[in-house]
Amino acid sequence: MSAIILYWILLMSAIGFILMGYDKRKAINHEWRIRERTLWLVALFGGGIGSYIGMRIFRHKTQHTSFVFGLPAIAVIYAVISLAIY
Repeated sequence: MSAIILYWILLMSAIGFILMGYDKRKAINHEWRIRERTLWLVALFGGGIGSYIGMRIFRHKTQHTSFVFGLPAIAVIYAVISLAIY
């Protein structure tokens, strides 16, 4: 069961990272964007670590206070859960 949780966090983190990069590219090109609600849901359901890393690498959503403080908090929670399971 614990391996499943770790794989879930890894999968959702990869999705969160990809979505941040994809949304940043769409923002640069002034195209259709991913809803913030979707980005938050991915982060909350296991993708906090990847979403935070994506935010920092792609410099995306760094002007939004909720993302600047919320994503690191979620990432820490999932990092602690991952370390506790591992």
